[in-house]
Amino acid sequence: MKTILLTGFEPFGGSNINPSIESCKPHNGKKFNDCIFKVVEIPLRYDEIKPALIKAIEETNPSAIVCTGQSGSGEIRLERVAINIADARIPYNCGTQPVDKTIAPDGPVAYFSTLPLRKLLDELLEAKIPSVISNTAGTFGCNHIFYELMYYRAEKELDIPAGFVHVPSLPEQVIGQTRPSMALSLITKALEVVLQTVSSEL
Repeated sequence: MKTILLTGFEPFGGSNINPSIESCKPHNGKKFNDCIFKVVEIPLRYDEIKPALIKAIEETNPSAIVCTGQSGSGEIRLERVAINIADARIPYNCGTQPVDKTIAPDGPVAYFSTLPLRKLLDELLEAKIPSVISNTAGTFGCNHIFYELMYYRAEKELDIPAGFVHVPSLPEQVIGQTRPSMALSLITKALEVVLQTVSSEL
């Protein structure tokens, strides 16, 4: 049976919850299309993201990898591009706040996702879940893990689907604010669609 690795981040920025890992958790151990889904929580600490990701990959030997993180958007964002820059508006949980920092000095300027983005978008929209293909994953932890993922994939010559998906904030995180949100149940459903679509192509 093949494994699909699914990651989400720990809470950050003063919140006690992160919808990325919370929407991943229900899928841990589920099986679909002769695949099993394995969920791993990643620390949002600058020097710990890469080793935590690599450990997860080496322990699960996945046939596909989907990393997730929280955005300020109101829809599921299928990220197309990871760039070789860390430039944080707020500090990582460790207190580090990089400015114009190159993530991998020997790495290329950018990598493209190898997930089937257009098919994922079609399936998400068919399921009536607000979704877009995005061309910027930002310059904080989400772009950071996305870049480290694609760098490792290239370095190890892993010919597997891999990429990053941004999920919205939860309603309880935006009370009294004007930021958009999405119910946890719908985000969880979106990741189910993503996992089922990716697994169907393995």
